Amino acid sequence: MIKLPVLDQNGANVGEVEIDPALFGGEVNKQLLHDVVVMYLANQRAGTHSTLRRGEVAGSTKKLFRQKGTGNARVGTKRTNKRRGGGTAKGPKPVDYEYHLPKKAVKLATRMALLSKFQDNEAIIVDKFNLAEIKTKAMVGVLKNLKLGEDSALIGIPDYDTNVFKSGRNIKGVKVLPVQEFNTYAILHKKRLILTKDALEKLKQGKNEKAAM
Repeated sequence: MIKLPVLDQNGANVGEVEIDPALFGGEVNKQLLHDVVVMYLANQRAGTHSTLRRGEVAGSTKKLFRQKGTGNARVGTKRTNKRRGGGTAKGPKPVDYEYHLPKKAVKLATRMALLSKFQDNEAIIVDKFNLAEIKTKAMVGVLKNLKLGEDSALIGIPDYDTNVFKSGRNIKGVKVLPVQEFNTYAILHKKRLILTKDALEKLKQGKNEKAAM
């Protein structure tokens, strides 16, 4: 069992939680994490890069001047890639980079990413976020109390909370997400993981069934 302390917003220890690694895949498969992260990044690519080939640029297909007798080197049309304004030789065209791994593998990778944070002592469990209003300064104060330092952090909350979300969204390196929107990349991309007790319970119960592809 993995034991983690529970802190309040002031950084004081108010308890302890136990986490069974079996609930989060048992052990971390680095190859699976790598494959899922690569898939996620590939699916974010627009793939709209495009260049004009010689058959698509403006200009006549007529030979610029006769082959012999001018004293100049032989040339073709003005559309050739060797001339300014001509087409691009073998340039990029729009590509769909999207592909998907099995959903079960994606969900398992998300849970393994969480396990890696627990095992590496990069997770902080907070009793709850009690923000009465939308105030970035208040969230900065909470993170300072948790001794986050300069590390980037993913804050996991059980459900969408306007005060928490809007108070944290302008802080550099901080991302706030409900646990049902967690994915492998979001978890591993940030150095620290901050979870409320309720968010951790949801994760334990397997309620983050939305697999971000």
